[in-house]
Amino acid sequence: MATRSVSFIGRLFATTSLERLKNESRRQTLRRALGARDLMAVGLGTMIGGGIFTTIGPGVKIAGPAIIASFLLAGTASFFAALCYAELGAMVPIAGSAYTYAYATLGKLVAWIIGFALLFEYGISAAPVAQQFSGTFQTLLRSFGVVLPAWAQTSHFVAGGPWWAFWQWDFLHSQYDIIGALFVLLLSALLVVGIRETATTNNIFVVLKIGALVVFVIFGVSLFHASNLVPFAPLGWGSLQPFSGGNGAGIIPAAALVFFSYIGFDTATTTAQECGNPQRDIPVGVIGALVVGTIIYCVVAVVLVGVVPWQHVDQNAALAAALAPLHNPFVDWTITAGVLAGTTSVALTSMLGQTRIFYVMSKDGMLPPFVATIHPRFKTPALMTMITGVGIAVLTLVVPLDALLSLVNVGTLLAFIVVSVGVIYLRVKRPDIERPFRSPFVPLFPLLGIAIDLVLVVFGLSPQTLIWFLSSMAVGLLIFFAYGYRKSNPATIGAASEEF
Repeated sequence: MATRSVSFIGRLFATTSLERLKNESRRQTLRRALGARDLMAVGLGTMIGGGIFTTIGPGVKIAGPAIIASFLLAGTASFFAALCYAELGAMVPIAGSAYTYAYATLGKLVAWIIGFALLFEYGISAAPVAQQFSGTFQTLLRSFGVVLPAWAQTSHFVAGGPWWAFWQWDFLHSQYDIIGALFVLLLSALLVVGIRETATTNNIFVVLKIGALVVFVIFGVSLFHASNLVPFAPLGWGSLQPFSGGNGAGIIPAAALVFFSYIGFDTATTTAQECGNPQRDIPVGVIGALVVGTIIYCVVAVVLVGVVPWQHVDQNAALAAALAPLHNPFVDWTITAGVLAGTTSVALTSMLGQTRIFYVMSKDGMLPPFVATIHPRFKTPALMTMITGVGIAVLTLVVPLDALLSLVNVGTLLAFIVVSVGVIYLRVKRPDIERPFRSPFVPLFPLLGIAIDLVLVVFGLSPQTLIWFLSSMAVGLLIFFAYGYRKSNPATIGAASEEF
């Protein structure tokens, strides 16, 4: 009986060796077509878009002018994590991001939990971003006199009872986001065609949306009033009662909300097997994307709260409404183009990251082998990309997912914590291994990152968010014990089929 217990625990926390992962990265079949600039653009593509355009308005309502401090707090947590991602990504240049790092350091069970948590960061987060694209695009269509039928404008599925009671679903009286769903399917097709084409398209959209934010700052300066920044923190830090969500007001709850804006800089690590020189490109791409993104966020936040008194900031269209007094068509069109470009690149890179994580989990035996099938012509996981795209399109079509943004945040914070623990663990366990990039001040910096992450979770998120997250994790563990626990074996990584 004791032997079985030890065997069971041993299998739960079995790790794969770093040497095996490196060998796998050398013989992989994905196309190596990306450089450091491309990785930085991938990170910025996921970071800058849905987050800054959607969370800054509600964030100002929660924190006032101190939204600037909220962005800095969330950025600091992300910075400590970025250093850890850069070290592990350069040391283990294989797709999979935090999932792969957890498998190499903390074991199979922790790796599955992180892989499942990353589903919130990449897969689920793409759906509300697609819905935001749809809303902005429909506004543009209305300016030309084109209005979709009411049932095709937005997503609102009428279940008529518990979600699992399919016989009570009311399809006739539900509403469907047609444009959002078609948008997701179009991006899925682009991802299938190839990583080089995807990266080029993303680079163009990154330039467009950063250009829109630059236009906002330039024109916003003419309306800036320093008096709007006083008092700087009218709502304080927020309630420090654990799991109260800060009572919905203060710097910490706002930081937990705008943290969504930082999600994605680590997407660069999911494309590690498609880099020409991952030991150099990954650190530059990850840290560069975070630094550039943080600077942009803080500058935009300063201008916004300087242009509009924080009590009057529009929660739904903060940037466009702030510059409305200018009555400048160029500015209006530029901001609209920025939202469209931003949401496109965010959805594109989020789906890219999700498919690459599924690909690696399949290679490890956590998911069925067909997930890792590589298309012989495009050299991408085409089948899984389309399956993922269809799933996200269905969610976009029928389910309003704005309420799930907090779930996205808590899943990412958990991944950050595990990556930070992994760096500390490997510094103790394997001090001799080659590290092309070394995170400075270990273990101090990783521990500081863990501490800030825990503060945002404990004092920034609501109990309902944590309940939903833990419930989702319970479902994920059922899947793990039904398949991944039995099928995955760290000694046979890379055995999945490669072509169809």
